[in-house]
Amino acid sequence: MLKGDWKEQAMYRAVIHLNVADFAVAVERAVDSRLKDRPVIVAPEGTGRASVYDMSNEAFLSGVRKGMTLRRALRLCKDACVLSPHQDRYERAMKAFFKYTCSYTPLVETGERDGHIFLDVTGSQRLLGPPMDVAWRLRRQIRRDLGFDPIWAVAPNKLIAKVATRMVKPTGEYIVAEGEQQRFLAPLPLHLIPGMERNDLLRLSEFNFTHVSQVASLSISQLRVLFGNRSGFVYQTLRGVDTSPVRPAGKSAPAVLSDHEFGEDTNDIARVESVLYGLVEKTGKKLRGQCLAARRLALVLDYSDGLRCIRQRKADPATANDMALFDLAREVLDLAWFRRVRIRHLRLICDRLIFPPAQQLDIFSQTRKKNRGRIRLMEAIDSIRSRYGDQAIRVGRTLAGNNL
Repeated sequence: MLKGDWKEQAMYRAVIHLNVADFAVAVERAVDSRLKDRPVIVAPEGTGRASVYDMSNEAFLSGVRKGMTLRRALRLCKDACVLSPHQDRYERAMKAFFKYTCSYTPLVETGERDGHIFLDVTGSQRLLGPPMDVAWRLRRQIRRDLGFDPIWAVAPNKLIAKVATRMVKPTGEYIVAEGEQQRFLAPLPLHLIPGMERNDLLRLSEFNFTHVSQVASLSISQLRVLFGNRSGFVYQTLRGVDTSPVRPAGKSAPAVLSDHEFGEDTNDIARVESVLYGLVEKTGKKLRGQCLAARRLALVLDYSDGLRCIRQRKADPATANDMALFDLAREVLDLAWFRRVRIRHLRLICDRLIFPPAQQLDIFSQTRKKNRGRIRLMEAIDSIRSRYGDQAIRVGRTLAGNNL
């Protein structure tokens, strides 16, 4: 191989795109195998303007689409099984999906809860073998352990890899070799190309342009008449040029969190506050065990109809005291719980962690006395629990929910 050829070869990339089609439905089917092969619609029930969050391929073939009103979707697919979204469940499934890919390359880019993952295995081929072998192994492991059956594609960049998985949805695989990008895209309809917006398609349809090859034949000056400043993007995209890197998920800022999923959705204030105090106790114990204090508290609240609400408040001063954290958590709960809908899941997050500084004296003696009393009480409770177990002392508020 000539030296120049080696340099050119070194520029080639191998990007794998894994896509679990209809991710929310796939997760629900992994939980309940009775849903397999049945038309499934994931949408918040009991709301006047409920819209489709996700649907199975069976429902899709009946005409159901994301964002469609649930009422219309059920007219098109009358025998569909309707499930409320479980955002926390999809998040946990996505984390498990992500963990399998991390052992193959550090360059892994993932969506939040959408079942899409990109891997750049350009530098891993000598160790792990050809990219298609990596994709096969990943698919086999994920199908065996998680119950998902991801589509996969191997291509020179993210754009081509994503389009390739769209070509074989809902199941299958596709390989696009280096240098075949334009030939691969040319016969495809424009709506399959990421980044081509609805207004772009409408504008092109006025000129009877419906496929990539038709628009790719235009010069950039001709495209500028149609797209203005976006002409460069359209020109490159329809030729399969994509230099964007696979961006690994950066290390998240340190945080301490606790979760609770209610066995039955509830809107009972006493029960919710009981659970919230339990989460505060778990979180506070972790913080004190690491000699940390939180400067911010956030609450993630999932309603039974699938809506997720996130609210947060600054802790000033930073604290790891259960009572101070609960006062703040209750304020945040009041901000997040603004609907007459039952709650399915709670998550408490304490972040912006610091080593607690030396306590500064408060100006007012009454406040100083209160804070000092809370600190001493918490120290005494921790001492007793460390010796006799966490159940040795229970706060009355945490008992309220046990009788409900």
